[in-house]
Amino acid sequence: MDDKEKYEMEFVIQASPALLYTYISTPSGLSEWFADNVNSRGEMFTFIWDGSEEEAKLLSKKSGERVKFRWLNDEEDGLSCYFEMRIQVDEITKDVSLMIIDFAEDDEIDEGKMLWTNQVSSLKQVLGSR
Repeated sequence: MDDKEKYEMEFVIQASPALLYTYISTPSGLSEWFADNVNSRGEMFTFIWDGSEEEAKLLSKKSGERVKFRWLNDEEDGLSCYFEMRIQVDEITKDVSLMIIDFAEDDEIDEGKMLWTNQVSSLKQVLGSR
């Protein structure tokens, strides 16, 4: 039963798309801002926060553009939700944005958005972006 709601967020990031992609797609990049530590074995990624671990499966990626993961516990629960980080470059202004697509229970969407805002704020600090 898929009872999680999809939500999207956009963050303008002052960094090159290639550099940003490294930070959203590699274990070392993700460890800089998304989790305390990230390990990967093939398409399985282990995210570690304060000693607790969450495993996610890399569903797809397109070099320089996007990565999509599904938490293993969601997969085991039969949920088709995922989280995706997509780099978008404005054709005219060349502004770089990080698009976040995620799912949460209806009453946890605000909390999820706050978490992403905090995580992306850490990413911007690492990148030296405002």
